[in-house]
Amino acid sequence: MSAPDIKTALPGPKAKAIIDRDAKFVSPSYTRDYPFVIARGEGAVVEDVDGNRFLDCAAGIAVNSTGVSHPDVVKAITEQAQKFIHMSGTDFYYEPQVRLAEELASIAPIDGDVRTFFGNSGTEATEAAIKLSRYYTKRPGLIAFLGGFHGRSLGSLSLTASKAIQRRGFGPLMPGVYHAPYPDTYRAASPDHATAQSISFIEDQLFTHLVSPDEIGAVVVEPIQGEGGYVVPPKSFLQRLRELTTKHGMLLVVDEVQSGMGRTGKMFAAEHFDLKGDIVNIAKGIASGLPLGVTCARAEIMSWPPGAHASTFGGNPVACAAANVTIKLLKDKLVANAAAVGAHLIDGLHELQNRHPLIGDVRGKGLMIGIELVRDRTTKERAVNERNAMVQAMFRRGVLVLGAGRNALRLAPPLVLTKEQADSVLKVFDAALTEVAKGGS
Repeated sequence: MSAPDIKTALPGPKAKAIIDRDAKFVSPSYTRDYPFVIARGEGAVVEDVDGNRFLDCAAGIAVNSTGVSHPDVVKAITEQAQKFIHMSGTDFYYEPQVRLAEELASIAPIDGDVRTFFGNSGTEATEAAIKLSRYYTKRPGLIAFLGGFHGRSLGSLSLTASKAIQRRGFGPLMPGVYHAPYPDTYRAASPDHATAQSISFIEDQLFTHLVSPDEIGAVVVEPIQGEGGYVVPPKSFLQRLRELTTKHGMLLVVDEVQSGMGRTGKMFAAEHFDLKGDIVNIAKGIASGLPLGVTCARAEIMSWPPGAHASTFGGNPVACAAANVTIKLLKDKLVANAAAVGAHLIDGLHELQNRHPLIGDVRGKGLMIGIELVRDRTTKERAVNERNAMVQAMFRRGVLVLGAGRNALRLAPPLVLTKEQADSVLKVFDAALTEVAKGGS
């Protein structure tokens, strides 16, 4: 399937009819940035119900790691579904779940023996990590970071600090949660200064004025911030955070929900920073689109008794079958492809940055790429409206992208994206930047 190939006005008539039905019956809480209604897809190409084809640089919010419908994943799903679709892993046993736990124990960025709890999503992985950290440490407090996103269920939402709208109207949230600034190397004087600002806030502000370290059970951090703007912190920040948690007997929860499973050109983003967590949360790309969230932890930490925590559908056998094949595909080729094509895409974006003043910063690892738009490179004034206009301009030209943070665009395509497809994305990006810079929307 070649793309982009736009044949109708957007949305086309079939898409518009479905969108009209959706507006009447589906929750209005969903954020739909543009009127794309998928019919089918192959690799990194998706086709809408009117026959328009797009290059997918959103991947179902960084979920479709192996593409829209990888044949090996489809085969694994079909074969498992023909055997049995469900037999709750909280009460019974089945081999695909055990095999997946063994595989995760071998790859998770955790020292020592590893155990895994299975849920259905990233927010469930976060909820499990919250309960586990409190159970193990006997401490109620948690520290998370401004700009972080950890889910929307009530415990996870208490950690999330990405957008006020996500928290508005749902308080009071879970007590005992404190937030510190996440390093912003683009706006800080230097990477070391960005690290110092964040760590000193915890040590000199939080621990002095608000909470004693011995009341904090865990620090929860994204090794690369996702929804907050695809922000890549200095290595020193994560290393010092590891030192701080160890010093005070806190657990370090590494949220790899968006950054894990090959997205950054390594299996986990933590590997770029030589970071080991006590608990690691994984979801999104692990099962190529099927609902699965996992909480991995050092075996001694995951020592809670039967009945302490469970999930009826978590670790569904079909999802586990998809995950086992996904990990094999990642190991065999796709992690390396993400690194190579991601580097190619970042190089091309830097070339565009030289020609388009709207681009203030290009950052990322592998195929987790953020482009920050600014109105002035000297003042670094955030180009919020222009970012929103870019999302629409890219869509009209046949490339699906999403925003991140207040003024960044994120490129998170399936890890099967080719260099030729990346070049097509760059061509569309160039044209959209030109349009938006001239005042188009």
